[in-house]
Amino acid sequence: MVDVTSLINKADVLNEALPFIQEFKDSIAVVKFGGSAMENPELTRKTMRDIVLLEAIGMKMVVVHGGGKAISARLKELGVETRFINGLRVTDDATINVVDDVLHNNTNKSLVEGITAVGGRGVSISGKKILRAEKLWSKDAATGEPLDIGYVGKVIAVDVNPILDALKYKFIPVITPLAKDFHGQTYNINADTAACEIAMALKARKLVFLSDVPGILRDPKDESTLISVIHTSEVDGLIAEGVLSGGMLPKIQSSVSAIAAGTREVHMIDGRTPHSLLLEIFTNSGIGTEILEG
Repeated sequence: MVDVTSLINKADVLNEALPFIQEFKDSIAVVKFGGSAMENPELTRKTMRDIVLLEAIGMKMVVVHGGGKAISARLKELGVETRFINGLRVTDDATINVVDDVLHNNTNKSLVEGITAVGGRGVSISGKKILRAEKLWSKDAATGEPLDIGYVGKVIAVDVNPILDALKYKFIPVITPLAKDFHGQTYNINADTAACEIAMALKARKLVFLSDVPGILRDPKDESTLISVIHTSEVDGLIAEGVLSGGMLPKIQSSVSAIAAGTREVHMIDGRTPHSLLLEIFTNSGIGTEILEG
């Protein structure tokens, strides 16, 4: 027997999504996909399906991915030491070769295949072809002295033309967080930073971070303290209060820069929650933190 009530509930969900579909049609959304969600094949499959759905209803989707856990696992297999300074992977000659190989031939390839498997048209774009970088120096927390962390780069330019060409022909670009300098040296780029730089260059309507946390929490130990909406004018105050600190700090500062450059909304959501991307974009309440200008 047909469950009419269930069908009506499904229709209500579609009706709730309608104004959002109309508003976001033809807009560009950059999605940074990373964290433990990438280690779960079923979550990855669902995320790629959601991205294909968003593209099918008219949004122009761009994916920038991480791959830190896969890189660390490969380095361990090869007996190469993994070190981090101020949250950034120290990237020597051996490490940059592994990073390049894993990101291109493992992570990126898998995501493009995942998009294809659910009827989408994914295309790999190497960050080395579209991102220009210069060497990034870290700083000693105590002395402020510069620290050499190897082939870790800071993005100084983005060539958006390959991305726009892919979008024009209804492809979903999947981009590796790598870059080259003007001498041809490859650099490892923090994936969050790469996503922000790409969103800024594209003047994307939305920038979405899929990570391992529900969003920004007023109390990091209590998920019920999720802050649903933050305006850019509130950021300095939240930093002073200690609400924004640690690894969240560079992400939020990059997000503010992206908004200043023309991105309308930044979303921080939990990629471990199935369909979190759809729930955040196509419902009135959303499930994560939205950052807006103002």
